[in-house]
Amino acid sequence: MDAPLHAGPVHVPAELALVAIDMEKYSQIAEAKMAAARCDVDDIVATVLAECALPNPQELPGGYKDSGDGAILLFPPSALARLVDPLLGRLNAALVRYERQRLASSPLLRLRASVHVGPLSLPDHRGNAINETARLLDSQATRQALSAAKDSGAFLATAVSEVAYQRTVHAGRTPDLGPHHFLDAVARVSDKPGFEQPCRIHVPGLTGPAVRPYLTDAAPPDAAPASIAQPSNASATPVASGGGTIQIHGRVSDPTIANRIENLRIDRRQQ
Repeated sequence: MDAPLHAGPVHVPAELALVAIDMEKYSQIAEAKMAAARCDVDDIVATVLAECALPNPQELPGGYKDSGDGAILLFPPSALARLVDPLLGRLNAALVRYERQRLASSPLLRLRASVHVGPLSLPDHRGNAINETARLLDSQATRQALSAAKDSGAFLATAVSEVAYQRTVHAGRTPDLGPHHFLDAVARVSDKPGFEQPCRIHVPGLTGPAVRPYLTDAAPPDAAPASIAQPSNASATPVASGGGTIQIHGRVSDPTIANRIENLRIDRRQQ
């Protein structure tokens, strides 16, 4: 007899694309100005979403989760690529315009963001996807990338999860952004020792290598090309040349040097 099908916990919820945003130093804003600052951020985000032909999450069932100093926005998974490009670039551009027009009495608006995709149940927002999105946002890598944004005149730093990056940038679905605009990093959160995930850091207007000096959790640069450094177990070979001795401790791959020393393996001790 076939075992009965179980509903509930074994059912995998439908995937959703997620964007989390957070205002820098929101708690340091004077209480009387908090509501206005948050309203300005909401207006900027709503305007940019419309420019990118993205739906307003507040008009979707369970599509908006307020976090006080920011929010988590939920979209259909088909919108994922547009959440990376053009959304990130246009959001930064809108923040730049805001800064140019900002009154001296208004707080500066600078944002951290994260982009992720995964299964999530609605309307209760249950699932790892929303937790991972929040932790990518709070990661040391994203916070450190915001320093790079400050130094370059940008107002946004974003962590894109590896799965979101692979489905968008790597898959060629972001016309204005390529792999060189992202830095391979590891997302860690100081008070969440069990959390560690690969991610891609993006600061609009900067390449990945330009952001690297700011991050302690950036992946190491690619190793030197094989033509530059060739591993070998060859023993040291003294080579006489004029009045000095050059010690060769590996296989020589440069053809110019190799042709010159091929027949000059002379041990000066035998002379």
